[in-house]
Amino acid sequence: MPPGALRATLKGHANRVLSVAFSPDGKTVASTGADQLIKIWDVGTGEERLTLKGHSSQVNSISFTSDGKTLVSGSQDGTIKLWRAAGAKDVPIREE
Repeated sequence: MPPGALRATLKGHANRVLSVAFSPDGKTVASTGADQLIKIWDVGTGEERLTLKGHSSQVNSISFTSDGKTLVSGSQDGTIKLWRAAGAKDVPIREE
């Protein structure tokens, strides 16, 4: 695939996408949106792995910690949430 070629289009948010972040290993991408959701995607397949719910307003930012084990999200609802980056539960590990 030549540089600059489109690899995939990830669809799943019901509204604007506001932030994206790659995991440190480059195998996962997280996206946030005006739909109050965080979506976790497999970079290799383009498939959605998980949807995280918990913010009560749009999610403006997302980031992985350097070890890739935790996601940090910031929302217009005035909260920052820490999430397990891998696992079946869509529950934050800590809310501030």
